[in-house]
Amino acid sequence: MLQTTDKHKISKLDGGTVLSPLGYKSGGLHSGLRREKKDFGLLLSDHPASCAAVYTQSHFQAAPLKVTQESIAASQKLQAVVINSAVANACTGKEGLSNAYTMRQWIAERFQLPPEYVAVASTGVIGEQLPMDKIKTGCDQVVPTRTGAEDFQKSILTTDTCQKAACYQLAVDGHTVTIGGAAKGSGMIHPNMATMLGFVTTDANIESCHLQNALKSCIDKSFNQITVDGETSTNDMVLTLANGEVNHQPLSPAHKDWSTFVQTMQLVCEDLAKQIARDGEGATKLVEVNVQGAYSHEEARIIAKKVVGSNLVKTAVYGQDANWGRIIGAVGHSEAKVNPEACEVYIEDQLVFSQGTPCLFSEEEATKALRKDKVKIEILLSEGGGFGTAWGCDLTYDYVKINASYRS
Repeated sequence: MLQTTDKHKISKLDGGTVLSPLGYKSGGLHSGLRREKKDFGLLLSDHPASCAAVYTQSHFQAAPLKVTQESIAASQKLQAVVINSAVANACTGKEGLSNAYTMRQWIAERFQLPPEYVAVASTGVIGEQLPMDKIKTGCDQVVPTRTGAEDFQKSILTTDTCQKAACYQLAVDGHTVTIGGAAKGSGMIHPNMATMLGFVTTDANIESCHLQNALKSCIDKSFNQITVDGETSTNDMVLTLANGEVNHQPLSPAHKDWSTFVQTMQLVCEDLAKQIARDGEGATKLVEVNVQGAYSHEEARIIAKKVVGSNLVKTAVYGQDANWGRIIGAVGHSEAKVNPEACEVYIEDQLVFSQGTPCLFSEEEATKALRKDKVKIEILLSEGGGFGTAWGCDLTYDYVKINASYRS
């Protein structure tokens, strides 16, 4: 079923996945890295695809990211992405780097690909070496199919409680182009491009340089605007493949449908990002913060992320306490220009603070709003035309329980 957004002439494909674009297969299996759940996945394009990627800004980038960057640099083409969960292969020295290269080589040999056409990703516990016998099992036994999206989506999860997928379509030169995606992430989420991985596929015809520019633009307004716990992982990566299966004129900023393509990709990334935020470890609700009237779009995004990332705001939301002072506190120490006398704060539709003073509001209605699965906070400024949005979740007792025993 298609839900059409007339504003952008973009359609959301209900039930769509990373395999909805033409020319892709995927699979996932249990290779023994985890006790029972699937832990090894593969995404495969029928043909070499243009590619783009954005990586964690952590100083301790994991070995798989280094190998993937080398693969992309070789020819700006990829055809396969191999992923394991349970073990991050981060901070593992020369042995870890060698193991990441070995994963790449085994998949290249299995599917008769040049090694540089294979990207590698890992997620899980930091500081442990990969058990390569189990990785070899995964490389030898994974079977990518046209219907393997769910197995792939399950194989990349760690503390996630659900699979994350999104898909949207648009018209390019009168042809239907599809953009699909899968992601994982629940804790260590505060991307700056946690443990967060995103994979986006499209059948669009586009060169890697233009795909990279589109992806970077979308990341800044989606994955980089979510936070669960303020922690950035060693393994964060969003990777995009475009295999050109749809026969349209190559996309570039000069193409008449370029802006629609970028908007569609942003919707996919935003959809996945919100799913990650909602599935924050121990979370009970999604929190959305909208900022309008900031000095610039960048400053609006800074303020929004500061508020949604505040532990005091997050605990107030969990406790269903309309303590707007915590919101003001977060805005007040953001690195953005703010005039306190011209700031308004809304919890859902209720104005709780305006022009430097509190407003009368219904505590009962505010508490009712905070009981919802999605809580919206609006902040209106008077500095300029900048606007931005960020997404996060509440902070609960279960977050502590999950992370106190992550390795056990």
